[in-house]
Amino acid sequence: MSSLMQTTLIGFMVGVLGTGAGGSMAFFLRNPTKRFLSAIIGLSSGLMVAIVTFELIPEAFAIGGVLLTTVGIALGAFAASYIDILISSLWKKSFSTKQGYIKTAILLGIGIALHNFPEGLAIGSGFSAQTRLGVGLAIVIALHNMPEGLAMVTPMRVGGYSSKKAFLLTLLAGAPMGLGAFVGGLIGEFAYDFIGVCLAFAGGTMLYITFGELIPRAKDLYSGRISTIFSILGFITGIAISKIF
Repeated sequence: MSSLMQTTLIGFMVGVLGTGAGGSMAFFLRNPTKRFLSAIIGLSSGLMVAIVTFELIPEAFAIGGVLLTTVGIALGAFAASYIDILISSLWKKSFSTKQGYIKTAILLGIGIALHNFPEGLAIGSGFSAQTRLGVGLAIVIALHNMPEGLAMVTPMRVGGYSSKKAFLLTLLAGAPMGLGAFVGGLIGEFAYDFIGVCLAFAGGTMLYITFGELIPRAKDLYSGRISTIFSILGFITGIAISKIF
């Protein structure tokens, strides 16, 4: 097997296994209370904000500078908003509460997939530069993808998807990392500037989804303070993950 194919396979496995590890929570979410689900979605929201704030945006700044990062975030948020409107219009005639959660999960899945592509680029570029660098990036990215899988699978379960279907969809959201690793390994260091723009774009989509979908959904499920408390806990946990890994 060529080194490029090995890099592609590693990227694919990192994306699928990392997101899938968080998505495996689908098998434990059996008849959960609304209070518990509100807490989990709140926790996921905090984790997502921390990942964007302390991982995606700083990395995008370092690679592409302030202007490209700002434009990328704005374009990402605009794209997520457009997809949100499009999905809502398709379900306009029979839009139910459960469909609302499925819409949230779809948007989140798109955001995660967009996020995984530039991370795959980073892995591929890392391996093209030095094997040790590529391995280190792969491990860190796999760990960071776990909370994203959890954030995606929870609204799917609330929306009525089976554990198996929800889990398989989280695996699918991780797959674009393999494509990113292939492109990154193919063009090597030339992918560097492109990575910054992609990270900023993904950050914009994830911020829109978190503030526009996840946090309101958590409050809809349970009106108490539990989702807010767990959002803060998730944010703190996200900081810890960023600093440790």
